[in-house]
Formats: sequence, structure tokens, C-alpha cells
Amino acid sequence: MGEDIAGLIWLLGVLLALLSVPALAGGSVALAMLSAPRDRRTPVQGSRLMWGAVLAVVGLAVPARIAWATHEERFYKELEPGMLMLAGMAGGSLLLLGLGPFVSWALTLPDRFAVRLPRPLRLPARRLAGHQPGTAGGVAMTMVATAVATAVMIVAAAQTAQERSFSPSQAPYGALVVQVSSDEEARVARAALRQEIPSAPIVQSEGTGKGYLLYFHNDLAGVDPHIGDQALLGYLTGDLSTPYDEGTAVLVTSEDVGDIPLDIGYSLDTPSGETLRRSIPAIAVKPADPGRTDLFIPAKVLRDLGVGLTPNRLIIDPAFHRTSAAEQERLDRRLGVGTPSYVERGFEASTGWLFVFVPMILLALVGALVATGSVADSLRWRRVLLRVTGGSGVRLRSYAVCRTWLAAACGTALGVAAGAATGLLLAWPGTAADRYDPLPRVAFDTPWLPIAVLVVGFPLLAAALAALLPPGSGPRVRPS
Repeated sequence: MGEDIAGLIWLLGVLLALLSVPALAGGSVALAMLSAPRDRRTPVQGSRLMWGAVLAVVGLAVPARIAWATHEERFYKELEPGMLMLAGMAGGSLLLLGLGPFVSWALTLPDRFAVRLPRPLRLPARRLAGHQPGTAGGVAMTMVATAVATAVMIVAAAQTAQERSFSPSQAPYGALVVQVSSDEEARVARAALRQEIPSAPIVQSEGTGKGYLLYFHNDLAGVDPHIGDQALLGYLTGDLSTPYDEGTAVLVTSEDVGDIPLDIGYSLDTPSGETLRRSIPAIAVKPADPGRTDLFIPAKVLRDLGVGLTPNRLIIDPAFHRTSAAEQERLDRRLGVGTPSYVERGFEASTGWLFVFVPMILLALVGALVATGSVADSLRWRRVLLRVTGGSGVRLRSYAVCRTWLAAACGTALGVAAGAATGLLLAWPGTAADRYDPLPRVAFDTPWLPIAVLVVGFPLLAAALAALLPPGSGPRVRPS
């Protein structure tokens, strides 16, 4: 009964967190519209800016506190990182809610410096300063969408770096690997490989049988060893002439570690569960791929210790044969579903974040176009436009393009600033360990270049779309 109540509470918490994100983001648009002055000479109310600042500080403090709580490299309980991530997202949404009134304030800034702006931007800057609520709402929509897009880029970069660092490939790029679990499966798989790829040598890797465990001390704890013969060693190093000794292990690494003894702990399938230890010499050699680190142990060493071994992989070295997709498909048909095979393609970063990023960019474009389209030019402004432009359709379109660029730039600047701050904080719960052997966090490159492209390129994209739209028809007034 208690577990059912706890599960219900957890489910309600998730639903509230998920609903709070769009609710607070929509509230930011509403606050921007409520804070919009009716003309360019009326300032934004100070009380709205003050309360907006309070909400923004609280919203920034929430993900900051969560980042501090998850900065340790330790195991977090199941679902805990996800809940903390949702709470951080709710805090980031509260930050956007607080920035709502500042959207209206930001739209007045170009008017204050209009004399210093290029001539084509002066009239649009003055017009945006006297914006209506719809304009502020559209710019706030752009701010919210670009903030989410920026935060998603940063969190995705952090998670990708973490996964890439601790997802080492099991084979060099392009190698064909057939996974087996017994001598019989290895025999059948070897025969299938001979039929499909008769000219390529087959390398066999072995693993410990059921009831046997290996422990590596020194600095190699947790390393998955490659157990086999001289052919496997040549495959790992990319050099068939690598020195091979049946009693010597080989650490294949690009680091300068020198020759070190390898301390092996192993347990046999005995009633007492006894754990034995044996130290064997080990040498270090350079790999063909500088990014790989492998540990090779001759199979004879472990057999002499009484450790049972069984085949676990059959490998076609890409240095001898590059397996095509058609060959792999024919091989899979011969092997059946019980013996999987794959061609190593290295680490492939997830692209799931694009399903959030792309819709947010489209939403930001809609917001920018709504913002400028909602500026219903009064008769007086239309007369000013016609007088300034001389009734030229090209100059009218230029006015609309510049106005769109300014509105998009204001929303993008606020959104990217908020999204960058939130994304850097959410990177901590986004990379928190959710298993018992926590992996240390790795440094990641914040995608500042894509963020800069977003800051510069998005207003230009919005302006380009505005240039494709009709400039609108104004009253027929003879230019003077």
C-alpha cells in the first residue's frame, strides 16, 4: 500500500513538473503583453520590472541549487536525476516568466539610441518603442523558444561528451564482429564467415566461462580484457609483428606507461568461492588508433591458472576486408537471430535533441513575424512611412524587414542569455550517474559557435522571411 501511494505521489510530481514548464513559459508571454506601454513615451511600470526581477532570481536559483546538489560524482537513486532535471526545467521556466516584463523594456532600448543607429533602423526603432501588447507577446515568444533551443543544445553537448567518453568501441572502425557464446556457435559462425568472406582471416576473442571472474588491480580496474592468441594481439595493435609472449600481457595504449606487472585476481567455480591472485609481466605498445586503449591477455595464461574460457567474438579485421552492407545482410541470414553480428561504426551521438530544437526555432520565427505583424500602423504612421519612403514599395519592404530584424534581435538576445545560464546549470543533473558504478564527469565543449550562429543568424533569417511577405497596403496618400 505504501509503495502504491509513493508511486502515485511520484507520478503527480512528474505531471506537475511537466505542466509547469509550458504554463510558466506561456505566462512569460502574458506578462510581456500586460507590461507593454501604449506609446513610446510611456515607460514600463517599475513595479512590474521589480517583480519580474524577483521571479527571475528565484528561477535562476532553483537550477543553481540543483546543479550544486548533483555536482558530486556518486550514484543517484533510480529516477532521481530525472526528477531533478524536471525541477531544474521548472526553475528555468520561472526565469523566463520573470523576464516577461523585461521584453517590453528591451523594446524601448533601440529608440533611446536611435540617433546612433543606421538610418534604415531609426524609424523601425521608434515604431517598436510604441509597440502594442501583441508585439511584446510575439517577442516574448521568440525569447522563450530561443532560450529552450539554447538550453537543449548545451545539455545535449554535455550528455554527448559524457556518453562518448565512457562508450568505447569494442572494435576498430569498420570491423565485422560476430558475437558467440559457445564453441558450437563459434564453429557455425566461422563456417558462415568462410562462405561469405572466404579471403579474410578470422580473429577469435575469448571470454571467461560461467562461474569464473577476473579482477584487475593496479590502474586497470574495470577494464574489459581481450583474451586470445597472437592474431588477436596483431588485430588490436594494427601490427602483426607486435612481440608476442604466451606469458606476457600487453596494454595497448597511446599513453607512456612503461612496462608494469599486471596483478590479476580470479575466482574459480569452487565451493568455497576462493579468490586467487597472480601477477604476470605486462608490456605497453602503441595502438594504430590513438583513441583506443585495450588490454590483451594471452589465453594460455588463464588456462594455466585453471580459468575456463569460451569464444565470445569472431572478428574480420577491416585492414584486410571492409564488410559491405550486402555481405552483412547475407551473413545475418545464414547465422539466424540467435547469433548477432554488427559492423563497428564507433560512437554515434544521439540526435533526439533536434526534435525539440527544430520546433523551437520554428516557434521563434512565428513569434518574430507575429511581433512585427501585430504592429498595426495607424493612419498617422502610414502617412509618415509614405512621406519618408516616397511611396516606394521597396523602401516600405525595407522598413518591414528592419523592424522584424530588430524585434527578433531583442527576443533572441534575451532568450540566448537565459537559455545559456539555464543550460549550463542543467548540464549537472543531465549527466548525473544513475547506476552503482558512477562514472566521473568529463569536460565538454560548450557549443558557443552554434549559439553565436543562433544569435546572429536567427534575426537575419526572420528578416529574410519578412522580405518575402507583402509589405502591406497603406492609405493612398500623395507623398510630399
